[in-house]
Amino acid sequence: MLKTSSKEMLGKLGPLLGLFLIVIVITILNPSFMTTDNILNILRQVSISALIAFGMTFVILTGGIDLSVGSTLALTGAVAATMLASGMDPVLTIFAALLLGAILGAVNGVIIAKGKVAPFIATLATMTIYRGLTLVYTDGRPVSNLGNEITFQMLGKGYFFGIPVPVCTMILAFIALYVIMHKTTFGRRVYAVGGNEAASKLSGINVDRVKIAVYSLTGMLAALSALILTSRLNSAQPTAGTSYELDAIAAVVLGGTSLTGGKGWIFGTLVGALIIGVLNNGLNLIGVSSFFQQVVKGIVILIAVLIDRKKTA
Repeated sequence: MLKTSSKEMLGKLGPLLGLFLIVIVITILNPSFMTTDNILNILRQVSISALIAFGMTFVILTGGIDLSVGSTLALTGAVAATMLASGMDPVLTIFAALLLGAILGAVNGVIIAKGKVAPFIATLATMTIYRGLTLVYTDGRPVSNLGNEITFQMLGKGYFFGIPVPVCTMILAFIALYVIMHKTTFGRRVYAVGGNEAASKLSGINVDRVKIAVYSLTGMLAALSALILTSRLNSAQPTAGTSYELDAIAAVVLGGTSLTGGKGWIFGTLVGALIIGVLNNGLNLIGVSSFFQQVVKGIVILIAVLIDRKKTA
């Protein structure tokens, strides 16, 4: 029993040890990596992908996948930007964007839970639909001239006691979602559905409701990321969020969550997102070509998937 427990603990600590190793290597190659400004810059960049990855963790724990998060980000960001440009109250705009994200996510959940469509196919379809709707809505052009409302500007550009507001948002979301995942009945049901869906139904869990809820949560977190990105750029791009779903899935896998569902934790996802952010930043600092960076990131993800397959074999 002790041996098994130690093995599980090592599996959970593996991503964190990997992160420390990457940080040490990059710092040796370029000492400027460990400056306060650079660390805050990494955390600010990671905040957007981490929020999406947090939602993706819930989805993957149920045995699903969501390829539409990048398109959801683009559509909700475009709608929010249009509302702001028309002079709408920023607080109302924020709530409207979050609600839209939750609705778009719920559509995925309904298609998967009620329509019995495989998550990969369902979200591949909605990824295309939501991206198309964004292009139609914006006519393929950026939405700018959003005004200077301080409430909205703070989301992407503000600071709270010297810490960027996007980083504070990421930390608060992490704490809330950690509690939901590990300390609530809903969290236990998410694990149960991913572990054994048939047994979950027999035990009285409303599996369809759980699935719809996790996809809705993921859509809302994608919308929150859209608000941060739109605030930071002071515009909304119709191509925003492209390939964000891949980074989110990569962060979840790097964090140790099993792609087969039922096993994983959100702290690992945070570490996975940090690994990707540190790699991107560190490789830039040491002068590695942006083309080769994709190769390095792909190799790291492949190694993580192979480790996951070995653990579940």
